[in-house]
Amino acid sequence: MITPPPDPATRRTPLVVPPLGLDTMPLVLSLWLVPAGTSVVVGDRVVELSAGGVTIDLESPVTGRLAMQLIDEDETVRPGMTIAEFEVDA
Repeated sequence: MITPPPDPATRRTPLVVPPLGLDTMPLVLSLWLVPAGTSVVVGDRVVELSAGGVTIDLESPVTGRLAMQLIDEDETVRPGMTIAEFEVDA
């Protein structure tokens, strides 16, 4: 997954749904594994997506804090959609 660089004004980095090759199935944000405000390190699993019987975990792209969840559980998502923002540690 390609992670966009942090916004220098806010030091925030988005979590973007990557292309998963599951275009024929609806993709649902099934579970937030980390609540907003929690500290994370690169590679921590933060959210679970599901499509049919397939489950995909997305990991934190940065070390910092999960600042904001932009999508609620059980909502449909699509590749390219920003679903969260992280505040990057200095």
